[in-house]
Amino acid sequence: MNNQPARDIIIAPSLLAADFGRLAEEAASVAAAGADWLHLDIMDGHFVPNISFGPLVLRALRGRIALPFDVHLMIAPVDPYIQAFAEAGADHIIIHAEAGPHLHRSLQAIRAAGKSAGVALNPATPIEAIAHVLDLINLVTVMTVNPGFGGQKFLDGQLPKITSLRRMIEASGHAIRIEVDGGVDKVTAPRAIAAGADALVAGTSVFGSADYRTAIADLRRTSGAEAG
Repeated sequence: MNNQPARDIIIAPSLLAADFGRLAEEAASVAAAGADWLHLDIMDGHFVPNISFGPLVLRALRGRIALPFDVHLMIAPVDPYIQAFAEAGADHIIIHAEAGPHLHRSLQAIRAAGKSAGVALNPATPIEAIAHVLDLINLVTVMTVNPGFGGQKFLDGQLPKITSLRRMIEASGHAIRIEVDGGVDKVTAPRAIAAGADALVAGTSVFGSADYRTAIADLRRTSGAEAG
């Protein structure tokens, strides 16, 4: 899975910032507005201090939305839930390095389910946490806020981490995307791209806009991005 180039820029609106009373309509709207992926934040109220939704909601959306589902599991322990989200329609399953005792085994389980495997790095999690599992990873999500809530301010201190991570990936020879999640807008997006990211999770900056198409286009324009 790691043999494809990963340098086009992906825009992935985060459904956490959508109107929860209209999730399917909101997801369809960003798809029509030019989103590349749909990012779904799964929170358990334990690993992070918030609760969102589970595989039943994912399955309901899957039947109506054609976009790749970028599923971010902020749950621990994560292993018991990997198969459920795979069967519900996830295309990418992202887990946290701290969400289980054996990261390597968890990534193997995701790949065995036929899904792209990702690891999320919290602000205090060093890139060395994934140095020995790069051969199993398709995507690294750098958290530019502390996970659990939308609408937080972008942490500029994570930009050097993105740059170091890009160097590590290039040295490894694997084609791995770097996704940035948290506080992404038309001001912070170009800084993240310049640091080495090639996928942008955008919640409030898209769903908080009166015009989703314009918001997504603004992220592309300010990042110098073409559609992924």
